[in-house]
Formats: sequence, C-alpha cells, structure tokens
Amino acid sequence: MDKIIITVVGKDTVGIIAKVCTYLSENNINILDISQTIVSGYFNMMMIADMNGTGLKFGQICDDLDAIGEKIGVSIKCQKEEIFDSMHRI
Repeated sequence: MDKIIITVVGKDTVGIIAKVCTYLSENNINILDISQTIVSGYFNMMMIADMNGTGLKFGQICDDLDAIGEKIGVSIKCQKEEIFDSMHRI
C-alpha cells in the first residue's frame, strides 16, 4: 500500500472537508483514516490515504492539494507515510 499523510490547517470555513475529499475521490485516492477538530475557529485535519488506485504521481497530488488549499484559504500539506514515520520516530 502506498500511503500518504495529508494535513489541513487554517481558519474554519464551510466546505474544507468537501473540497479535499472530492479531489481525492475524483482521483481514486482512498481515505483510510481521518481526524478533524475545530479549536477556537481554527480547523485542523489529518488524513491517511492510499494512493495505489490513482494514476497521479505523488508530486502532482501535493501540488494539486496545495492549489486547493490556496483557493480555500487553508494550508494543505502531504507527505509519504515512510517520511512522516521517520520524522516522528525520534
């Protein structure tokens, strides 16, 4: 399985989850786990997704999500699972 970690942070607004999930669905990227919170008007979401079903390269997915984030006023970052795990192992 080719897993990626997607994080979304920013001021809460209508449609953040819908925009991100629509992009993933349209590109056959399966959401395996999702957690989201809103604290004092700030939105925070972390997703684990499987990109085995997509024809897109990891870099393209990151660029697309970054563009979606800019459009809706949030920061969207993605990392490959193995990099994320290595960074947080220490």
